[in-house]
Amino acid sequence: MTAIDLGFFGGLTVAVLGLGKSGLSAARALKTAGAEVWAWDDNEAGRERAAAEGLPIVDLQDCDWSQPVSLVLSPGIPHSFPMPHPVTDLARHNGCEIISDIELLARAQRGVRFVGITGTNGKSTTTALIAHILQQSGRRVAVGGNLGIPALELEPLTQDGIYVLEMSSYQLEITRSITFDVAVLLNISPDHLDRHGGFDGYVAAKKLIFHRQSKACTAVVGTDDDTSRGLFEALAAANDQTIVPVSGNRIVDGGLYVSEGTLIDDRDGSAETVLDLSDLPNLPGDHNGQNAAAAYAVARALGVTREEVVDGLRSFGGLPHRQELVDEIDGVRYVNDSKATNADAAARALACYDLIYWIAGGRAKEGGLDGLEEFYPRIAEVFLIGEAEAAFASVLEGRVPVTRCGTLAKAVRAAATAANTTKQSQAAAPVVLLSPACASFDQFPNFEARGTAFKDAVALIRKSDAANDGDAGKHAVGGDAA
Repeated sequence: MTAIDLGFFGGLTVAVLGLGKSGLSAARALKTAGAEVWAWDDNEAGRERAAAEGLPIVDLQDCDWSQPVSLVLSPGIPHSFPMPHPVTDLARHNGCEIISDIELLARAQRGVRFVGITGTNGKSTTTALIAHILQQSGRRVAVGGNLGIPALELEPLTQDGIYVLEMSSYQLEITRSITFDVAVLLNISPDHLDRHGGFDGYVAAKKLIFHRQSKACTAVVGTDDDTSRGLFEALAAANDQTIVPVSGNRIVDGGLYVSEGTLIDDRDGSAETVLDLSDLPNLPGDHNGQNAAAAYAVARALGVTREEVVDGLRSFGGLPHRQELVDEIDGVRYVNDSKATNADAAARALACYDLIYWIAGGRAKEGGLDGLEEFYPRIAEVFLIGEAEAAFASVLEGRVPVTRCGTLAKAVRAAATAANTTKQSQAAAPVVLLSPACASFDQFPNFEARGTAFKDAVALIRKSDAANDGDAGKHAVGGDAA
């Protein structure tokens, strides 16, 4: 595959801090472009991986900082709060810019169109949904950023191409050259506050998705939470770009919204019915209604026809670990929502089901389970795991039945047993739901590994169920023969 051309860095010294996926990708691309790369990772294993690829390893805390023109920073490394990494202080002191790999992509691929998607929750699904609609309609698209493929491993595009990029708050802070032709802000709720010095800093980082937009650009803004609605009102008052409000549960004049399960297009004031969202089984719940509305708004702003957008919405297969239906065994559904790493994300899943055997816990975030009280009547039992087990139990006990399980494997087995024991006496279909409302890092390297472990545990239940059916069949045959 042709690489993104960073030839404008040829002959210049560029430091790269953090040698994970995006950092290694940036270091490779810069070396290929003829830059002098100084690569560093505080983790010895990261340095060894880079050295094995022939990348120069330079201790960035003990080097001549008059040489590098740029520091490419992996987004997980703090440059301001709660305490800046020492290397970022050295870079600033020496007038060296701090940028992301997405900044490099933006500088290299001038003249193409960029779509950016951010929000506390739902951005991965919406990014994938937008890319799917555009690709199915025949557009040339590359999708990545905070989702999937690192920016500098994306395909180089010509002027008819579109980059669809999921943007985290960390990335937005160090990506300043890019102007998104269409920028999406889905929602804002407290998250990563330590990295932004509090909620105001987090909001300011998210707002950067609209940086430098003009009337030729479109801002698609969720209005289902107070903070995002306030940003929409401020953008509307400034009137710098075309603005489309979207909602999953309320009428928004001049925008896209969901009313009684139907997606409505009111951009020209006609309140046109687009489609019944019950036709989209892979996009359940109000939050996915908002995601669908946002994707529709983006695609229409890029010239995709109504019919093409509807076809794309209907054919979207969903994303792993986002309310992913793993299996249905003996009438019990098993849903993997491992990506729900905070209470707000878990609320979106809890709102979708009526009889829930809920697996929660991990490394708790600020606020814990705050805001989930309204969903307790839907919960038949909670199965707690990880570091948050004791703290969550103290909140939940006396309000819903609680079982402390420790590990995910044990929780899946216990939830399956409980769901099968009580299902005959319940009108609603039982759902075993992994939606942890916590980060995964106490027991798993990431939410994907946690979700995969859930799916493996469900597969064991399926295997056991099949074995039991086989044994029953053997007994029946033996009886008939006798």
